[in-house]
Amino acid sequence: MGRISRRQFLQLSAMTGGALFLSDWTDRLLGSPFPGSLANAAEPIKIGILDPLSSPYKTSSIHDLHGANVAVDLFNKRGGVLGRPVTILEADDASLPETALKAATKLVHDDRVDVLMGTFNAECALVVSEFAKKENKLFLVTGAHLPELTGGACNSHTFVFMPNASMLAQAVVPHWIKAFGTRWFMVTTSSFDGKAMAQAVVTAGQPHGVEFVGEMLMPFGATDFTAALAAAKEKHPTLVVFNLYGWDLVHALKAYTKLELAKEKIGVGGLIAGEQIGRPLGYANNAGIWGLIWDPKVNTEGSRRFIQGVVEKYNHTPTSRCYLGYAAMTQILEAIQRVGSTETPALIKALEGHEFDGLKEGRSYFRASDHQHVQDVLVGEAYGKELGLGHYKILATVPGESFTPGPEAGQCQL
Repeated sequence: MGRISRRQFLQLSAMTGGALFLSDWTDRLLGSPFPGSLANAAEPIKIGILDPLSSPYKTSSIHDLHGANVAVDLFNKRGGVLGRPVTILEADDASLPETALKAATKLVHDDRVDVLMGTFNAECALVVSEFAKKENKLFLVTGAHLPELTGGACNSHTFVFMPNASMLAQAVVPHWIKAFGTRWFMVTTSSFDGKAMAQAVVTAGQPHGVEFVGEMLMPFGATDFTAALAAAKEKHPTLVVFNLYGWDLVHALKAYTKLELAKEKIGVGGLIAGEQIGRPLGYANNAGIWGLIWDPKVNTEGSRRFIQGVVEKYNHTPTSRCYLGYAAMTQILEAIQRVGSTETPALIKALEGHEFDGLKEGRSYFRASDHQHVQDVLVGEAYGKELGLGHYKILATVPGESFTPGPEAGQCQL
């Protein structure tokens, strides 16, 4: 975990001062403040978090937990929720749906959690979503971006905090076209996540005349992208799109730099990046134009308060994965506070259509029809030098309400 320099800390302190086709597959796998003394004495509210802590997404998952813990600390310092302390129970889903199901089962049956949240891999999110509905538990997906989660595979008990792949593609594709032209090669991880990103890129690019000159599928967890980028180079693209995330993306970007594709005037980009990718890469290896869920340069009151909380607890500037954990946990706990209960039907009703501070400039709300969080998507350009708080220059903030419905629209029947 990178620690911030004294200069960065002073900058930060100044800034923050004062304030489905999938149904068969899942079926098979499933076969107001109070006195602190009252919170300490009462039965805790338990939130179960599933994250891939031992997979190529592990670094991002740690950040997810950091953000969630900061949110819980803020509530507990105010006396908890409904006079009860809040506690987090962590579980590793290892990016494997079978492991995710076992972990979710333990959290619900043995640990008696009140709410489930987390997951990044779509395969894990899908199976936990079905399990949560079966067990009558609210499930808030923090990282998975598969459009079908709020499309054909939606259900009444699942809400999705992350912008889906279609939203991300609509935000980023116009900037790729402007910067790099329209001859693209894709490198895609062979998982639901990678394929969802690839499909979203194709759907968003085709109306603009984008020519897709090739695609290389890579196994999840790949570390050597030399052959994939050599194959891309032979097709003479103007842009290589990485439909990857986590350490897969870190390794791919290192290979892009090592092979000096930028000197061949071949650009690079993808739908998802952020400080959780930029830090392991370092400034020298970071390049391209990316979709960003959040960035530490977002200058709103809620964002500043969040940044300050992460710095005080963990001594590092937050990433977008910290943001997802913090903001999602905050919405769960605020919903419990509003309805005065941890009962699932009441929480679902409290979240449907609810507008809240998403720590961004535009509106944030859970769409009642499909439980998708409608929100800003940022577009950032990675720089090979320090830019104060963060590795990315913000090119655009695209309001959530500007996105046109993707191919999955209208398939959700809650």
